[in-house]
Parts: sequence; C-alpha cells; structure tokens
Amino acid sequence: MTISGDPRRIISLVPSQTELLHDLGLNEEVIGITKFCVHPEEWFHNKIKLGGTKKLDMKKIHQLKPDLIIANKEENVKEQIEELEKYYPVWISDVKNLEDACKMINQLGLITGKERMASQLISNIKKEFLRLNPKAGNAGRNKTCYLIWRNPYMTAGGDTFINSMMELGGFENIYKEQDRYPIVRIEELKNSDPEFVLLSSEPFPFKQKHIAELQPRLPRTKIILVDGEIFSWYGSRLLKAPEYFLMLQKQFSHIE
Repeated sequence: MTISGDPRRIISLVPSQTELLHDLGLNEEVIGITKFCVHPEEWFHNKIKLGGTKKLDMKKIHQLKPDLIIANKEENVKEQIEELEKYYPVWISDVKNLEDACKMINQLGLITGKERMASQLISNIKKEFLRLNPKAGNAGRNKTCYLIWRNPYMTAGGDTFINSMMELGGFENIYKEQDRYPIVRIEELKNSDPEFVLLSSEPFPFKQKHIAELQPRLPRTKIILVDGEIFSWYGSRLLKAPEYFLMLQKQFSHIE
C-alpha cells in the first residue's frame, strides 16, 4: 500500500474503526462508511453508506474515488477487498487481542497524520485496563459461554478478539480450545455446565425473550444480556470496556 501524504478521501468498511477515525478527528476526511457503522450517530446519519461489511456497494465506492480504504481481515470479504486493491490503497487490520488493537490504533494514527492523538488514546486505553484484575471476584472463576448467533447458536472460539476481551474481563471461555465461531448445541452446552451464558447484542440482537427461551433448557446456568460492542469493537470504544467489565463482575457477585 502506497499513500503520498495524508489521505483526504477515506472510506471505512469496519464499524469499530469508523468510530476510531471520528475520535482521531477525521470528520472531513472520511467520506464513506458501511450501514453498520452506527457510531458516531452524526456520521451514521450524514455519511454516504456503502452497503454492509460483507456486501459492499462497489459502484458507490468507485464513484467516491477514495485515496484510502480501511478494511479488516475478519469483517470484510476477501474477494471484495482484493478487487478494491486493484484500484485503491487498502489498509487491512487483523485484530485478535488488546495488543493488536493498540498496534492498529497506532498504525492508523501514522497513516492518517494523527500520531499524537492515537498515542494519547492508546495511553488512556492501557490506563483503563490497569483497573482490571481478571482473577478478582467471582467472575474470574466462572465458566462462561458467549453466544453471538441464534439458529444455529454460535459462540466465540479462542482465536477471536471476543475471547481476549472475555479473559481481560475475568470470564473463562469454555470454548477457548476451539477456533473461530463454532456452532453450539444446547445439549452439549448443558453438559458443559457453564455458570454463565452471555447473550450478545450483536451480530444477533439477543433480547429478554431469548433468555426465557433458553433458561428452561439450561436450568443451572445464569443467562445474561451483554453489550456486544464492548466485547467485539477494537477501536476507541475500548476506553469503555473496563468500566463495563467491572460492572458485570459486580452484577455477577450479586447474582451469586
């Protein structure tokens, strides 16, 4: 990827990195986002939408003539990104843990001419995570399953950013020995006897009715709705994660 000077026409194809670009002060430079880039709200309402993360509107992208496209190895489709690379500079992140996220923020800061702001953001994120002791409290001893999808039920394996956030938050992922996003059968889950099942707000929007659906099948398990953005967004939203994890740990200790 070759860019001459700071990019002035940026397209972001990754929701968490779109929010990061906003927090780095790139309001004028970012000209296009996906329909899933819901933060910040003013960008969601005012920036040009280029389809979904996995179904891009290639025609619209070509019309915008970007000088930088920001993508992600997991969230975007390889074939679509390879097609875009024929015409534009494309920067692709691959984030599996907090260290990767901090490196990504630093690199985006360098690419966009926002090194100082990126460095300060990384410092603030690391400071917040120092508040966490993953072994403290009841949460650190509880076997946990984090569900991201329904019909079929799917969870997060050990090679995912979600798993990394679970560990930092003090949750033992019972599927950490598996890769990617394995399908979960309820009988198998029941036999694993997790203390907690976390139902994510995204990509599938679990609601209270889904707790009611699962609870009779998992009578020994406590089922909780959680904020999926906190567990899976790896940009500036990381600033909010430690406080959220501390709140969950306190909530779980009360449940106990």
